[in-house]
Amino acid sequence: MLKRVCTLIIRRGLLTFQNDGAFRVHPSVSHALAENRPVVALESTIITHGMPYPHNLSTAREVEAIVRAQDATPATVGVIEGKVHIGLSTEELDFLARFDGSVKVSRRDLPYVVSQGLSGGTTVSATMIAAQRVGIPVFVTGGIGGVHRDGENRPLFQECRSKMKEILGVCASLKCPSIRILLRSSRMTGLDISADLTELGRTPVVVVSAGVKSILDIGRTLEFLETQGVCVATYGPSKDFPAFFSPLSGFTSPYQVSDPDKAAQLIESALSLGLHSGVLIAVPIPQEYAAAGQQIERAIQTALAETNARGITGKDVTPNILQRVNELTQGKSLQANIALIHNNAKVGSQIAGVLSKRVKKRKSSIASYHPAKQCETNIVVVGGINVDFIAKGKTKTLQFGQTNPGTFCQSYGGVGRNIAECLSRLGHQPMFISVTGADSQSDAVFNYCKHMDTSGVTRLEGQSTATYCAVITENGELSLGLGDMDIHQLITEQYVSQFEKQLLSSTLVCLDGNIPASTIRYVCSIAKQHNINVWYEPTDSKKACKPFLSDAWKSLSYASPNLAELCTMNKTLGLQTPKVLPNSLEQVLSLAVALSRPLLEHLHCLVVTLGENGVVVCGEHHVGSVNLKPRIEKKTRKLCALHYPALSVAAHKNVSGAGDSLAGALMAGIIQGRDTDACVRMGLLAARLSLASPHPIAPMLSTQSVEPDRIQNHSWPKPTFMWID
Repeated sequence: MLKRVCTLIIRRGLLTFQNDGAFRVHPSVSHALAENRPVVALESTIITHGMPYPHNLSTAREVEAIVRAQDATPATVGVIEGKVHIGLSTEELDFLARFDGSVKVSRRDLPYVVSQGLSGGTTVSATMIAAQRVGIPVFVTGGIGGVHRDGENRPLFQECRSKMKEILGVCASLKCPSIRILLRSSRMTGLDISADLTELGRTPVVVVSAGVKSILDIGRTLEFLETQGVCVATYGPSKDFPAFFSPLSGFTSPYQVSDPDKAAQLIESALSLGLHSGVLIAVPIPQEYAAAGQQIERAIQTALAETNARGITGKDVTPNILQRVNELTQGKSLQANIALIHNNAKVGSQIAGVLSKRVKKRKSSIASYHPAKQCETNIVVVGGINVDFIAKGKTKTLQFGQTNPGTFCQSYGGVGRNIAECLSRLGHQPMFISVTGADSQSDAVFNYCKHMDTSGVTRLEGQSTATYCAVITENGELSLGLGDMDIHQLITEQYVSQFEKQLLSSTLVCLDGNIPASTIRYVCSIAKQHNINVWYEPTDSKKACKPFLSDAWKSLSYASPNLAELCTMNKTLGLQTPKVLPNSLEQVLSLAVALSRPLLEHLHCLVVTLGENGVVVCGEHHVGSVNLKPRIEKKTRKLCALHYPALSVAAHKNVSGAGDSLAGALMAGIIQGRDTDACVRMGLLAARLSLASPHPIAPMLSTQSVEPDRIQNHSWPKPTFMWID
């Protein structure tokens, strides 16, 4: 039964992770992404609006075959009945090729098409959005849109530009960069600009195309791309910018990349800089088809004149011109079109393959940590990292032995990883020390945790990344958990000792209960010798005992157990504990304080989490509160406790990361030197965000979201002060 449940969680969890709202990811694409294999995004307006049937379908299939021949996975993007499909089946390709009611879907059209359940082909801009959504860096198309010809001669634009010059002329003497950009734009644009260009300016996806369609104003298009901050490079031996059907447009690219290696190097740099803009790689049409370029250009001029005479405007211009050009050239433009698309697919797939290898190599070098290369950090977290599959029932109780209605999702957890992520999102950069397997799950983990310092995480060949499956009730309580955590035992004393320099320079070291007891003893021995503050997060009631099996616990400064874990700590020390935990709040608080007292003989502070009853902070009394500041030396002190009620949560989605969020935010507040009230309030806000999120650490967690001042002081529940005898 458990095996069936967990298999279902894994399968359904992956599906839910891949199919997010209006987006549907084909299994071949999702598997390739998870394994860091090259994937190439392809648009579908060429199928729905670019070519007649059956040429559109055969070309689409040929392009996908070319991508596969280069050991990459094609991901043709299209909208089918209101769902954006990233990767199309054979049947879905055929449907789009034959369907007469297809919509040409750009960024502006996506909301309406999705809301109305319509079908259509995605343009460059919509395809870029879909590719960026799932992490596909390379997108291949025929040619991009641009600034339309003769737009500057339209009466409306003439009037607007005249007024703009009057206004900007007054401001030009200010020499403001923004004013200069506006002046330049007033000269450059014709008020008819493709959404492809603005999308390239705000979406970090690489577009491989045959340059700009020659029916457009190529000079103004290149200027507009520069204004948008788009890096443009011609592929091959020349910097000549191609004009779709011709390798020469009369314009020069700012840059040039000679081969897939140089292109991948450029792309990797662009993406790593976090510029939030795309890259355009312009690939000239194959030389054997370029000879027909002059004939096609003459046909374009004729088609343009006819289009203007017929009053055709907007997004209908391009397909009408292309159709007319095909007629005038007796099919030669269609042949050239297909040839350049085939060539782009080959080049783009080769670039994607090299880029994938470079990314894998970089991640491998990050995982293969060498201590001498690392800089000192003030927080170190040692603990587990898991891939979590969460099944949430839609009822208050779950019936085993039968199918229960529920929802499924995949997330990334592990107590150590959760705390490290929480600290990272709150403005710190803790070094996280852990291990994973050298498998596809670890690829997904490293990709998700790229905002963290994972230089202390090593992939181990022949091992499986820790996996945790949980079945929770409607209100978020754990009903069943199953974990494959054996790899955590490989976070050994010998492994962690590689990072002794970082441990010695740290302000705070956090240990989670998943690591071996011998590793905990090793870190505690260093802490004792060098007066380092160590925070212990017990993880669960069975693992809470690990530091207390020896005198290692006496070197801890902080611990954050729940009441059951606190009982385990006392019981391990041979102290009396109740067999049944009390129910009333008064009895719960009394027990928490009583069980904390013997541990505070050596620990600086205990943070006892009580679920819906909030948290009790126990430690040294200081000015009517508990002193949370890092301990400098042990001394005799007067002890007290503060009980903080929990913050209300509208709906519990997941309870697995609330305690870790609380602990991580408390640590952040302590390191920042905040007072006790501020630290605890930060922790409570972080815990509330976690409870309302399907992820252990809420993605929206930030320094602003846990700022205590964002909630009026009178709205905070008052803490209850208690003396500890």
